Amino acid sequence: MRSDLRASHVSRTAGASRLSRPSRPSRTSSLAALTVLALAAGTAPALAEGPAAPATVGIGVATTNDYQRGNFTVNAWTDAPQATVTSVSARIRKGDTVVTEIPDLAPMGYSPGRYQLPSAATLKLTEDGGALPELGTYAIDITATDSLGNTLTRTGAGTLDFTLKPQLEEFGLSKPVWNDRSSRPTGKLLGAQPGSGDLVPITGRDISVRRLTENAAEPDRTATTDDAGGFTTAPYGDVKLGEEFRVSYSENSEQVHGSVDYTRSIYALTSRTLTVTAKADRARVLPGQKVTITGSLTDPNAPSQPTGGTPQVDTSLAGQQVRVGLGYDGREDGRVWQTVTTDANGNFSAQLPSVPGLDLNSWVVSSVDPYLTFANVTGKLAMPQEAWIGVANGTLAADGRVNVTGTFRSWFNPWKSSWSTSGQKLVLEYSADGRTGWRTIANGTATSYPGFYSLGAKSTSGYFRLRHPVSDQFAETISATGRLTRNATRILAVNASPEPVRKGATVTVTGRLQHQIGTTWKNYGNAPVTVWFKAKGSNTWKQLGSARANSTGVATFKKASTVDGWYTMRHSGDGTHFNSQYAYEDYVDVR
Repeated sequence: MRSDLRASHVSRTAGASRLSRPSRPSRTSSLAALTVLALAAGTAPALAEGPAAPATVGIGVATTNDYQRGNFTVNAWTDAPQATVTSVSARIRKGDTVVTEIPDLAPMGYSPGRYQLPSAATLKLTEDGGALPELGTYAIDITATDSLGNTLTRTGAGTLDFTLKPQLEEFGLSKPVWNDRSSRPTGKLLGAQPGSGDLVPITGRDISVRRLTENAAEPDRTATTDDAGGFTTAPYGDVKLGEEFRVSYSENSEQVHGSVDYTRSIYALTSRTLTVTAKADRARVLPGQKVTITGSLTDPNAPSQPTGGTPQVDTSLAGQQVRVGLGYDGREDGRVWQTVTTDANGNFSAQLPSVPGLDLNSWVVSSVDPYLTFANVTGKLAMPQEAWIGVANGTLAADGRVNVTGTFRSWFNPWKSSWSTSGQKLVLEYSADGRTGWRTIANGTATSYPGFYSLGAKSTSGYFRLRHPVSDQFAETISATGRLTRNATRILAVNASPEPVRKGATVTVTGRLQHQIGTTWKNYGNAPVTVWFKAKGSNTWKQLGSARANSTGVATFKKASTVDGWYTMRHSGDGTHFNSQYAYEDYVDVR
């Protein structure tokens, strides 16, 4: 290596053997003063040369700009107080041979202390009008000088990577079609020349191609680039929409240096257009039931069959998959769709259960295979959901009127918005024994306040329940059965005497109060009754007073007579008894 390429400290003062610092006091004068003092003391000083002064100019590592390999950058600085770097130069060599010299590197304004080749001085091959004879790597020597004249040359400050930068162009995948589901990755391997930026083919190289799949055992494939840098791999079969392929290449030689990879996916294919027809075997599927959906595939572009000839089966429609599901798109929940395969005639059938908790109202047939396309076929299908009826209050009044209130709500979502249960029909039913003979005694609907209802009707003692008949929204729902009971009452042998009676004389009214226990009527003692009178020619009953039945149920009431009319007795029910049934009316003639 030539001595002029070694790092050295060069003084700007002619004949100086050491780095001089004009701005600082001379070391010679200091030594002379010390010598005078030593001689005055009678001793001669022993003079020895001290260590060299540290360099004040610094140079970093020169690095190639990978984006444009005909350029490089380097850091340069000075530690001298109040000094600045005034010039940075470079020379490029191959071994001991200097290829070119660069007198001035330009400072990078956005990065203080860093310098680069001016764009006009970008290094190029001789064939492009530059100074570098060939591709490869070159040594970079840097010289820097500060404003105080301090200079430093760093030999081998860096290595210029003057090689082709590989890049992939025109990487693509051939479009698969429904009857040939394969694809071939193709592309070009090119190299960007330093300096000129021209793209030149990189020939005779093996490119690696991988199908990105969960099966990690699938090996990479290779393809060798041709004279234009192009490559084509063997076809990949059974290619799926969205599947990804990655091509990659790496080289570190005197001509090419770098790695490159590119990923591309199958985003389009040519599918076969079919027509599908389908129908469901019911319009409503209840909890626990299943709906069967059947259909068939046909190819509208198939050749027409000869008139009167034997129909030919399109065997290409056998073994095709379709998705049959519930809901708008059949994919709301994994439990509501099936993938089925067509038979030899292109027919298919799927059986789907009612799914609790999902508000679905249709079925759909859609394509599974992206290579087979057809318009979705849908149909209406009511799927009533289970609900519950809560009874908040049930009463049976003494006048024989039953009233029941509560709420009707979805079983799986009790607090769902009110529209889901609002307007749903409810019926109040009665049975004498709670097991048989249920009959409707009242009808009503749930209101907008989530499912609230109130139903009432005239009734007798017995068993009561609420029922929601099946609708498209909710399945048949029956509440718990509750018993409401009171004892029936009656008044027998109502008698007013004497008859006739003198005006102003006393009329005695008697009657016997009874209540029904089970199926037997028994006297009801120590219970109140009221006595009523309706004058002749009137339609209005007026209460005359009250009495209490004795232990045998006989009640007696006395009242002075005034006018002709009818007398009767009544019992107003209590917490366990109904009002009395119709009682006999006795007429008294007043004279």
